[in-house]
Amino acid sequence: METVQTALWVVILLVALAIAFDFMNGFHDAANSIATVVSTGVLRPTQAVVFAAFFNVVAIFVFHLSVAATIGKGIVDIHVVDTHVVFGALVGAITWNIITWYYGIPSSSSHALIGGIVGAVMAKAGSSVLVIGGILKIVAFIFISPFLGFVLGSLMMVLVAWLLRRVRPSRIDRWFRHLQLVSAGAYSLGHGGNDAQKTIGIIWMLLIATGYANGAEGTPPLWVIVSCYFAIGLGTMFGGWRIVKTMGQRITKLKPVGGFCAETGGALSLFLATWLGIPVSTTHTITGAIVGVGSTQRASAVRWGVAGNIVWAWILTIPASAFVAGIAYWVSLQMY
Repeated sequence: METVQTALWVVILLVALAIAFDFMNGFHDAANSIATVVSTGVLRPTQAVVFAAFFNVVAIFVFHLSVAATIGKGIVDIHVVDTHVVFGALVGAITWNIITWYYGIPSSSSHALIGGIVGAVMAKAGSSVLVIGGILKIVAFIFISPFLGFVLGSLMMVLVAWLLRRVRPSRIDRWFRHLQLVSAGAYSLGHGGNDAQKTIGIIWMLLIATGYANGAEGTPPLWVIVSCYFAIGLGTMFGGWRIVKTMGQRITKLKPVGGFCAETGGALSLFLATWLGIPVSTTHTITGAIVGVGSTQRASAVRWGVAGNIVWAWILTIPASAFVAGIAYWVSLQMY
């Protein structure tokens, strides 16, 4: 058992590393919030990142901390967690984020973190300490969240097309340039609400494991909540332009009406998942919604090869980040 004196500086450094991951989460996943609104020309990139960052932070007043509770207590046995586990989890997640950002692949920061936690814990104590029910729920939503985004995005597009079938295209375009600001704001709200809580959850896990927080308390410390929401908002302001191009242009070409439908379908999916306390991938969700919107035009409107490469990244995220986390856990043991 680590002494408080020995653990204090380690805890401070790990909290800083977690905040850095949260910043990178915003940076990496900014494309999810702004790709459609930028690619349709409704906002310039600099305007879009400030707009999205604002709603990322405002989410602190909207959502309960159910996702943070799932990350902090619902994936692994909290008694197994120590500073080495948290270090391994964060290094695994950050490494995978850097790799996918460099290659412009819209992977999931959320699943990278979950894979990191699982990999580090398994390196320490094996699979018996995993909370299988919580992990299966998260794994299920790897498939459910993009499917839900696909269904809601395509239904929204079909409904709008039917309702406005007699309206001139130029007028539709003008209307939805304004409405897309609403849908983009809603999606950014859902992005902040679900993703910031994942970092809140791992910091809460760290504080409980090291004795700096009481696991019986219903919520993490206020400073953790505020720090994580502001960090993800700041990361979003710096954007992730490589991934914006993939999300907004390479999967399918979008007009403002399509951007509105994709963002609205994605936002509804995120709101539902956050309400249920399920940490989902905002990347998976908006990708499914964009593909759904594109597929209502014609199947060839979607570049299925690009979408297929993204799916492979989804499949690899948890095992790849878990593998790196396991190595990082072992390195951490040698360091201190």
